[in-house]
Amino acid sequence: MPTVNSQRLRRGKWQRLRRTIDAVAERLGRSSAALNEQAQQFGAAHPWFLSAEERGNPDTRIAAWTVGNRVTPLVHGKTYFAALADAFARAGAGDLVLFTDWRGDPEQLLTDDGVTVEDALAGVAVRGGTVKGMVWRSHIETLGFTGPKNRKLAVRLEEAGGEVILDQRVLTLGSHHQKFVVVRYAAEDRTDVAFVGGIDLARARRDDSNHFGDPVSRPFPAEYGEIPAWHDMQVQLEGPTVRDVEDVFRERWEDPAALSRLPWHAIPDILRGTTREPSELPEPRPVPAPAGTCAVQLLRTYPRRRPAYPFATKGERSAARAYAKALRRARRLIYVEDQYLWSVDVARVFAAALRRSPDLRLIIVVPKHLDDDSAITIPSALLGHSAALDVIKDAGGDRVLVLDLENDRGIPVYVHSKVCIVDDVWAAVGSDNFNRRSWTHDSELTAAIVDDEKDTREPTDPAGLGDGARVFARELRLELMREHLDREIGDEADLIDPSSCFDAARDSADRLDAWHRAPSIRTRPPGRLRRHDIDVPPVWQQRLASVAYRLFVDPDGRPIGMRLRKKF
Repeated sequence: MPTVNSQRLRRGKWQRLRRTIDAVAERLGRSSAALNEQAQQFGAAHPWFLSAEERGNPDTRIAAWTVGNRVTPLVHGKTYFAALADAFARAGAGDLVLFTDWRGDPEQLLTDDGVTVEDALAGVAVRGGTVKGMVWRSHIETLGFTGPKNRKLAVRLEEAGGEVILDQRVLTLGSHHQKFVVVRYAAEDRTDVAFVGGIDLARARRDDSNHFGDPVSRPFPAEYGEIPAWHDMQVQLEGPTVRDVEDVFRERWEDPAALSRLPWHAIPDILRGTTREPSELPEPRPVPAPAGTCAVQLLRTYPRRRPAYPFATKGERSAARAYAKALRRARRLIYVEDQYLWSVDVARVFAAALRRSPDLRLIIVVPKHLDDDSAITIPSALLGHSAALDVIKDAGGDRVLVLDLENDRGIPVYVHSKVCIVDDVWAAVGSDNFNRRSWTHDSELTAAIVDDEKDTREPTDPAGLGDGARVFARELRLELMREHLDREIGDEADLIDPSSCFDAARDSADRLDAWHRAPSIRTRPPGRLRRHDIDVPPVWQQRLASVAYRLFVDPDGRPIGMRLRKKF
């Protein structure tokens, strides 16, 4: 005879299934109206965004894309954390806060006056708000992961009245890598908001444009100094897309699979009283009203899992597919910032774009050194990184710039941002890196943005395809380039045109490199960009590293047929 607990678990799963069906039905009505509006503007298919069919995941409830959104770039952790703290401070009774994270440190400061991640989230719960979180369970600390910290955050917030689950519903050696926050307010005079990008609620992230690092630091390779400098980015979203970000959370939360079936996870959870069965979420509120001029498409990665994700039964690789579609339209300049560019499979997408368009240039900004000092990871990662860059450079030659960053003290800056801007039209900011793991294996979330508002500065249509430069994409590129070149706002006349921007970045890096070779001759030139060089492992290490690279460092989450066809 079934126990009371087993009956409750079955009832909970059926209730979640019914909510999913109801939500899909509700969203279909909303999505149809939105898509009709978008079809009038863009025709049957959007030139930059994936159609619902191109996404390749009929199981999801999120819209193909939404229009009428305001998107604000939040460059650097200090900028993001201040905006996040403000959003939390305004939340209370009747409001809803949802968040996901790869790593969460409860003691990380959000503001200069000492408000921590734990303080801010617990404060919402204490004031009567609903706080729900999903944090990747992570692996053991001896392997360099942060499982105990993530568990500590979950316990602390549950003590304050929130609910946080440790989510291990991933492939073996996989992770939940999404980093987003949603705040829905009950009061009509407050604007709902979502934050999407690459910044965890974790130590070392709260740096600013000076790049002297976050005093709340973490152990890091010695090359980055005692307090590592950290370059990162998030976007703040307002408008209909907030509901889509919320539904990304709801889909994962309502997954009926066990949070972890491993006994060394389950037994300690039971003994500690950690949540093993998520409660029901509050009913979703109406879709937020239009707030701006940006169309936003949410891009994701989910692997094919057993048991299947109900919202992606065959997995989802829309991030990979969206980059491939956007890069097919690239004609003048692709600007990339990324923590990892390790995969030949990913590099081929960039190489194809360079071969297709002889005037196309590519700027890539990556970390100078890895964030790991493991004897296994370093040779494997360097092997993948070197092979990927070789593929890109073979295709583009001197039209490719691969750079890294340092602060004005000459200390390397760790690049953790995941940004791609194509021809000042399409911009993407998210959690996915340019490697096979992010495009096929782990869970990821990225926001792709096309602003309706056109930029009137010459060249008004860099690619010559009739799209016209868009305000959001161009302004984001200029903001990032001004920082890397040590420019003030307004000092950008030679950066607006993609060709002269490429030349300015190349010349600045060459001047700084020359100064480093003979620093006593003259004053250090302005700028933070350096040419990126790699020490490739010796041949004997490469053979060992190639196995570790494919199995552990950059695994492939695609079904075997897609791997053989080299398709995403």
